[in-house]
Amino acid sequence: MNTTDTRLELTFLGHQTWLVQGGGHRVLIDPILKTHFGLPGRAECRVWPPREIDTGLMPTPDAVVLTHEHLDHFHLPSLDLLPRTVPVYSGPLLPAAVEEAIARLGFTVHRIDHSTPLRLGDLRLTLYPAGAKTLWWEDRVVQPCVQVADGPSVFIAVDADPSDLYLQAVAEGTEPTPRMAVVSNNSQIVPPGMPASSVNLLPGLDGTRHKTGLAVLHQLLLEVLAPLPGVADVALCGNGFLPPQSPHGPFLYSDHPAMATAANSLQLMFKVHGPRPGDRLTVPASAAEKVTSGQVGWLRIDEDFEYEALVAHAKFLNDPGQVELAPLAEPPADWDQALALVEAELPRLGREMLATGTGAVATSIHEYLAGPLGAHRMVLRLKDGPGGELLQYAWDITTATFVRVEATDREEAMAAFPFGAEVFFQDYAALLQGRLQVWDVGGGAMECWSIGAPLDSPVYAFFRVYGEHQRPDLAALSYHRILPAPAGAR
Repeated sequence: MNTTDTRLELTFLGHQTWLVQGGGHRVLIDPILKTHFGLPGRAECRVWPPREIDTGLMPTPDAVVLTHEHLDHFHLPSLDLLPRTVPVYSGPLLPAAVEEAIARLGFTVHRIDHSTPLRLGDLRLTLYPAGAKTLWWEDRVVQPCVQVADGPSVFIAVDADPSDLYLQAVAEGTEPTPRMAVVSNNSQIVPPGMPASSVNLLPGLDGTRHKTGLAVLHQLLLEVLAPLPGVADVALCGNGFLPPQSPHGPFLYSDHPAMATAANSLQLMFKVHGPRPGDRLTVPASAAEKVTSGQVGWLRIDEDFEYEALVAHAKFLNDPGQVELAPLAEPPADWDQALALVEAELPRLGREMLATGTGAVATSIHEYLAGPLGAHRMVLRLKDGPGGELLQYAWDITTATFVRVEATDREEAMAAFPFGAEVFFQDYAALLQGRLQVWDVGGGAMECWSIGAPLDSPVYAFFRVYGEHQRPDLAALSYHRILPAPAGAR
């Protein structure tokens, strides 16, 4: 007679961090254990809802899983809180710079693929590669499937389309239909009136006013889960941080308890759970029993800060006023050196742009507002350069480089160029020095305009050109800045 307890317990620690327990073993997924994450300084993000974790009381995991390298999943100061005897597992495509940074902390990294599950007693965890339709900046993601013996399984669909190999395994019966699917809400929609790189500056495109919570739920619950009929329970996570220097508090549609309540009132296909940090979901062994929820005692919500941020959010929705972005990076120590660095980079950026969505559309069009287009199809505007000057560079597709042109105001630039990006000079220089990552610049201090589809925006071109996959050298520099000092040097 099999007496194995096949229940699974999933404790939500905030954003996309989970402590999964089953069969007497624990796995910590994408640990963000501190109140903030990201590069030190003004680019740091605070976990939302705000919470503090007593890692001295938190159960020690038997293993850590990193699904991918982005800094809202991979946090060296959080890893530094764990015993070095805890093994770290990830997929085969984790950037080498990430593995090297973790190794410098004293951990051992194990790369496993979907054919080699991690087994801890009766607990089995398989890391499946992201689905083929996943956007390029997330295509190194692995998605965990967890199960104890022949009990219920949980599929954690992290930051990507569901894995085609996992869906094939379910269809063929080599994996069971999951009792629960965890889906990531990565909508990151700012309120109307807040400047953001996701807001197209061209007139008439309505900012974010047309982006609704209904659309978010449709994408998460109907589109993502469409290939997995039979899922009984769904847990929401993600959208769990405050963007840097934001006057509006949390993103829209990041209140997952409220989103879950709305979803449960609008459909009967599955039960949707919207856990807050510290909530523990217990997936029972029997399909006839319901998933239950409790709380752990070693995580505390900062209710005072949460209240203040929600008040700020309500005030912003009522009257956003005039919001001006501010640079994330400190001014360069040597402005002339920074200018030389930037101008040395622009020929490379010009060449790389040709292989992006921006480049594909820019080279295929022939007319814009004033009539036929010449060779200049995009403009890069670097704000507050040396001496406070606005530096304006036009992308010339006949030479595949950026050339300095006379600076104009924004309206003139938008009328002349079908694509444009505005970045603070010191932020772009910091990006090239590894003091910021492209996700910081694109997420908090960049504005763009573009024609074509949303993914043809210059911000996504920047993601392609400067992401960790394309510039591991810059990623390694940024990890060095985050890496905690050795114990003897503290």
